[in-house]
Amino acid sequence: MKVSYIISDPVGLHARPATVMVQVAQKYPNDSFIIFNDKKVTLKSIMIVMSLGIPSQSKIEIEVNGDNPEVVHEAIKNVLIEHQVISV
Repeated sequence: MKVSYIISDPVGLHARPATVMVQVAQKYPNDSFIIFNDKKVTLKSIMIVMSLGIPSQSKIEIEVNGDNPEVVHEAIKNVLIEHQVISV
């Protein structure tokens, strides 16, 4: 299951929300990925996520495979909203 978002934070996807997003992904046994510019990487490593250097106004996709992917997506979406990385 994939969900797309546009990064609205003027700084882009920066360390604090990225860290929390990774921590949320790590809580679940699902395979979770972030896709940016045709690069698909695990969402369970802060170093790998930060290496993407995702700027403001970029489109990202979050892909979650396994049981109940909607639960993981909702948790990740809440982090992005809470840290004002995306707008709703």
